[in-house]
Amino acid sequence: MEIKNIADYIKVDTINLDLESENKNAVIRELYGNLKKTDLIKDEEKGISDIFAREEMGSTGIGKGVALPHAKTEAVDELIITFGISRNGITYDSLDNEKVNIFFMFLCPKDKTQEYLKVLARISRLIKGKKFIENLLKAASNKEVVEIIKKEETN
Repeated sequence: MEIKNIADYIKVDTINLDLESENKNAVIRELYGNLKKTDLIKDEEKGISDIFAREEMGSTGIGKGVALPHAKTEAVDELIITFGISRNGITYDSLDNEKVNIFFMFLCPKDKTQEYLKVLARISRLIKGKKFIENLLKAASNKEVVEIIKKEETN
């Protein structure tokens, strides 16, 4: 099974470079609200409850100012990703106890475990680069975010 690049899953018009939320639950809802704009979520209540259920298992704040709220869910038929930046940072119960500025949120169909794991691994690999994080934080447009991700994926 051929896995697309992260940039191919991101819905550009759902990206938010200036998230307004001030806490973890609010930012999850704000990002999810952006994903709902895609019309790809069949069951909106199921999708958000699956994300919160996943969060209860353990924080998706993986450190270095990054969080990956996500869920395997029956609410979607295809993997979708959105991206957001909180300029002030949000306390997120991260592994390193640092505030989070960068969010990748994604939903994946329950039956696409391989795709799900590969996307998680790819994002985790990408965010190891300090320069990559800096570039994302400097991005001036949604398109630029996708270009930065594409460029990093081809390196």
